[in-house]
Amino acid sequence: MIIIEELVTEEEVRHIFPLMKDLRPYLDETRFIQIWKTMQPDGYRIFAMYDAGELVAFTGIQIRTNMYYFRHVFVHELVTRADIRSKGYGKELLSFVHDWGREHECVTVALESALIRDDAHRFYETKMGYDRFCYSFKKELG
Repeated sequence: MIIIEELVTEEEVRHIFPLMKDLRPYLDETRFIQIWKTMQPDGYRIFAMYDAGELVAFTGIQIRTNMYYFRHVFVHELVTRADIRSKGYGKELLSFVHDWGREHECVTVALESALIRDDAHRFYETKMGYDRFCYSFKKELG
């Protein structure tokens, strides 16, 4: 049985760190928790998906408003456990995000995906109907 629930305590959030590490290998657990605590006041939320009580995927999302997406859900992370990808968990979790966004009066769901993540791009475009329409740029300020 699949259950999706919001994680709100530090203990709950620590439980998803191994999946976060798959997506963001440069993070250690301490830094991950520090960043999570910093993002919370701005509305960052984590939803975990469990199948038969076992963690299979999670997403980190936030409602934002800007001039080009208007009120939208921004997906910071969407991760399915590597050993069970392509079994429909990501599709179900992202569909949950779409419904959640509608319930919270959002008109768009937006996300970014690293250039090297071809499998993720195929998933977003072919299975979920997303449009690839722009590039994101960054400059390190170190």
